[in-house]
Amino acid sequence: MSRYTLTVAVLSALVLALAILSLAAGPAGIGVMQGLSDMLHGRETIAATIIGQIRLPRMILALLIGGTLGLSGAALQGLVRNPLADPGVLGISGCGALGAVLVFYTGLSAVWAPALPLAALSGAGLATLLLLALTRGGTLVLVLAGAALGSMSAALLALTLNLVPSPYASYEIMHWLMGSLSRASLHDVLIATPGLLIGSVLLFSTGRSLDALTLGEDVAQTMGFPLRAVQWRVVLGTALAVGSGVAVAGGIGFVGLVMPHLLRPLAGARPSRLLLPSALGGAALLLAADLFVRLPVSGAELQLGVVTSLIGTPVFFWQVWRLRGRPV
Repeated sequence: MSRYTLTVAVLSALVLALAILSLAAGPAGIGVMQGLSDMLHGRETIAATIIGQIRLPRMILALLIGGTLGLSGAALQGLVRNPLADPGVLGISGCGALGAVLVFYTGLSAVWAPALPLAALSGAGLATLLLLALTRGGTLVLVLAGAALGSMSAALLALTLNLVPSPYASYEIMHWLMGSLSRASLHDVLIATPGLLIGSVLLFSTGRSLDALTLGEDVAQTMGFPLRAVQWRVVLGTALAVGSGVAVAGGIGFVGLVMPHLLRPLAGARPSRLLLPSALGGAALLLAADLFVRLPVSGAELQLGVVTSLIGTPVFFWQVWRLRGRPV
């Protein structure tokens, strides 16, 4: 068995184990299998309600959002050939959150349900397009553009919070911006799943093209891989994945930075071989982080986005340290 196959097998087993633990974790001492059986057979028991309405949606969203964040980070790093590329670090998640918060603020989401995911998708898509337009400037330009996007979205989010008339509404928005799956529902799963799955398909389809891009843009085009088509698939895939996740879970950062970095020594440097392990690793990371925030450490549940940021920030600094002295 090759190292790559072993890595995928171990990650798959880890995701499965964490998914089962996610269904079992909680203050109510109920059996997972009993709850699933009652739910599938339509029996209206307490176990079926807890599993079907609370724990199962939370587990599904953690698995899908974590997987797509890891996948989008690997695809972005392969496209721009920069290990610092990540939807959160480059401001894509922040712009998606800005679009969603503006819909919250105007009240449009209460009138038209699809407005929330569409606004988050639009914000993430516009941010990704702008970053792609600047990638020819090199690493420094890319990181500066991402920092500018992140600062702009943070400033506009702060302005929106200042203008919200109700303190309760401001608290709700701030709570949502820190990222959480504590209020996940089947409705959220229905809203987010189409964009997450379509985005994943688009990103997985870029594997061979990203491999060719490692040889240079001119060589990739000579080999029959049109650069513009590859860029658009990554843009649309990232926007769909990040925007759909932000729409239901708020801001969850650094997953796309951490997993490709940790798994590259095991999966290899080729972008196509890194996509699947990064998706599995992202799913495992978010499932594990969501289990951690449920621990009774304090009276209130920790925010998921805070935990992933605490994990990802040291990895980000390590990458910056490794890149010191290199030409940009």
